[in-house]
Amino acid sequence: MAKTRSTRQRRAVLEELLRAEGTHPTAAELCRRLRRHLPRLGLATVYRNLERLAHASIIQRLEWSGRPCRYDGTPEPHAHVRCLRCGRLEDVPGLDAAPLLRAAKAAKQYEVTGMQLEFLGLCPRCRHRRRRGRADH
Repeated sequence: MAKTRSTRQRRAVLEELLRAEGTHPTAAELCRRLRRHLPRLGLATVYRNLERLAHASIIQRLEWSGRPCRYDGTPEPHAHVRCLRCGRLEDVPGLDAAPLLRAAKAAKQYEVTGMQLEFLGLCPRCRHRRRRGRADH
């Protein structure tokens, strides 16, 4: 784990990310929340601090093609489920991803630097909307 110097803004970014438990916000979403308390905080500052925290393995940076990066306050490997329609992203509790990480390292002798275990589907809200849409036709 790389060391990172703690600054007031970095602490505020980390604390807000930890308060957002389970929602995996984007930098822009975090910035909006933080501006309630730090009105002069800039988006570039939030991005910079999130990247430093991720580089130090204090948080996770979650990225998917065509979508803004999201950030996770839980640095340990774990699974997520993502809605293909609205992009909602949530942790999958009770699934230990660490054995999968160890197996990948052992099987191919890669230097594995991280992992993203993701399940895809429709969240309850989008599934309900889809069903309601079919009933309307």
